[in-house]
Amino acid sequence: MQTRRISTRLLSAALIALVAAIVPAAAQNPSTSLGASRAATDVPKIQFEKYTLPNGLEVILSQDHRLPIVAVNLWYHVGPANEVQGRTGFAHLFEHLMFQGSKHTPKDSHFQMLEAAGATNINGTTDYDRTNYFETVPSNRLELALWIESDRMGYLLDAIDAKEFANQQDVVRNERRQSVENRPYGNAEEELVHLLYPQTHPYYASVIGSHADIQAARLADAREFFRRYYAPNNASVAIVGDFDPAQTKKLVEKYFGPLKRGSAVPAINVQTPKIAMERRKVVPDRIELPRVYMAWLTPNIFKPGDAEADVTAQILGGGRASRLYQKLVYEKQIAQNVDANQQSLMLGSQFQIDATARPGHTAEELEQAINEELEALRTKPVEQREIDQARNTIETRAITRLENVNGVANMLNSYNHFLKTPDYLQKDIERYRAVTPAAVTAFARDYLQPNTRAVVYAVKGDPVMAPQVPTAARQRSDVDPQRAPWPARRRGQSRRQERQRYESVRHAGPGELHGRHARSRDGDALRRADCQRDRAARRDGQYQQLDGRVHRRRAFAEEEFRGDARSGCGHRAASVVSGR
Repeated sequence: MQTRRISTRLLSAALIALVAAIVPAAAQNPSTSLGASRAATDVPKIQFEKYTLPNGLEVILSQDHRLPIVAVNLWYHVGPANEVQGRTGFAHLFEHLMFQGSKHTPKDSHFQMLEAAGATNINGTTDYDRTNYFETVPSNRLELALWIESDRMGYLLDAIDAKEFANQQDVVRNERRQSVENRPYGNAEEELVHLLYPQTHPYYASVIGSHADIQAARLADAREFFRRYYAPNNASVAIVGDFDPAQTKKLVEKYFGPLKRGSAVPAINVQTPKIAMERRKVVPDRIELPRVYMAWLTPNIFKPGDAEADVTAQILGGGRASRLYQKLVYEKQIAQNVDANQQSLMLGSQFQIDATARPGHTAEELEQAINEELEALRTKPVEQREIDQARNTIETRAITRLENVNGVANMLNSYNHFLKTPDYLQKDIERYRAVTPAAVTAFARDYLQPNTRAVVYAVKGDPVMAPQVPTAARQRSDVDPQRAPWPARRRGQSRRQERQRYESVRHAGPGELHGRHARSRDGDALRRADCQRDRAARRDGQYQQLDGRVHRRRAFAEEEFRGDARSGCGHRAASVVSGR
C-alpha cells in the first residue's frame, strides 16, 4: 500500500512538471495573436534517437526517467489499406493470432507472463492504415517485453496450426456479430462506409472485414500474409521510459537482429474516387431513436486541408459548446446528442456528422437542422473565438498524450509511420495554429457540399441481415483438414451443450441461483440472479435467429483475447486513427 502512495506522488509531480513545461507562450505574452501562425516553441520537444537494424527494423528510443517504467510500442505498417477485395479482415485477424503464442512461448501465455512481471497497458489495435502492439513494463523487465515481441515477429508461424487458425476465425466472426451486427446502430455505421468507398476499395470492408472473407481464408493465405507484412523491414518499435540506451541497444540487437528481412512490401496503389452525387440509404435496426449519419471524403492525413477539417469538426460538433450541439440539443431540442469528427486516413479521410433524435422527433428534422448549420458555415464568416477554442481543444488532446510513456511511444511511431520522422509534434501543432476563419469557410465550401456526401438514416425496424457465408463454404471447414479440426458432429454437440447450459440458468429457481452467488460471496445475489436469468433468456432467443447459427456471446467473451476484455473497450469496426 505504501508503494502505491509513493507512485501516485511521483506521478503527480511528473504531471505538474509537464504542465509547467508546456504553458502556452500566448498566456505569457497576451499581445500574441492566437489566430496568427506561429512557431510552436511552447510545445515540448521530445528527445529521441532513431536508427535502423540491418534487417530493416526501425528503432526509436526516447528516455524518460520520471518513473521506473518502460513502454514498448511496436507498429506493423499493415492494415485494411493493404488488403484486397475478397481477402478483407486479415490484419485484424492477425491481431488476434499474435496473442495466441509463438514458437518459444507457451500457448495463450502472453498476458500471463507480462502481468506476472508487473506489466500494464497490454494490448493491440488494428486501424485502416496500421496495426500496433504495446505493453508498459517495469524498467528491469524490458528484456522480457522485447523477447516476447521479437518471438512472435520471427516465429509466430511455428505455433499456428489449422485448429488455432479456425478457432480465431470463429472468434473474429463472433466479434463482428457483437460489435457490428448486434450493436445498436452498428449496421448503419458500416453502411455509411460502404457508401463512401467502392467495393474494390480497401476501406470498403472497414477494419473487421466480412463474414465471407474471414471464413473463406485458408491457413496458407494467412501464412503468406504474415510473411509479407509481419517482417522487420515493415515494422518500427518505439521504446520510451526509464532505460539505459547502450544496454537497450544490445537487447534490441540480441532479440530482433537475428530475424530475417522480408521481401519488399508492395506499395499501395489505390485511387479513391470522388463522390459526384449524393448517396443515401435507410437502414432499419433494433433501435428506438432515429439517428442521422452524414459523411464526406476529405484530404488525406497530414495533407493540405486535413488540419482545417479537424478544426471545422470541432466547431461543428466537438462538444457542448459546438454549433450543432447548441442548435439541435439546446435550442431546438430535437436531438439527444450530436457529434462531428475528422478521421484522417492515408487513402481518403472521412468527415462525419451524426445526430440521435429525441423521442418524438424524426431523422428528417435532424437533417434539415444540420443542413442549415452547414449552409451558415459555408456562407457566413467564422469567429476567431471559435477557431481559438477548437485549436485549444486539439492542442490539449495532443499534449495530454504525453502524460504516459506509451502515449509518447505511440505518438513517435505514428509520426514515423505517416511522415517517416518521429519528430513532428511541434510542426503538427503549427498546422492548426495556421488555420484561419477564411480557411474554415473555404474548407466547408469546397468539401462539405450536399452533392458530395453520403447520408444514412438509422430507423426502428427489423434489420436486414447481411448475406451469410454460403452453406458450401461453411461445410468446407468441416471436411477440409487444412481448415478446421472439428467435425460437424462435435460442433453441433458443443453448441447443444452450450444451449442447455443457458436453458438450465433460465429455468433455475431463485433459491438455486441465490445459493450459487452466495457461495461466491456476492452481496447482491438476488439482483445478480435476476440479471443472469434475463441474460440467459435473451441469449436463448438469439439462438433461434441468425439463420440457425449460434451467436455464442459467452463463447466470444471466453475466447476473445484478454487485452480487449481487460481494457473494457474491445475493437471498433472503424476506429479513430491513433496519432491524431
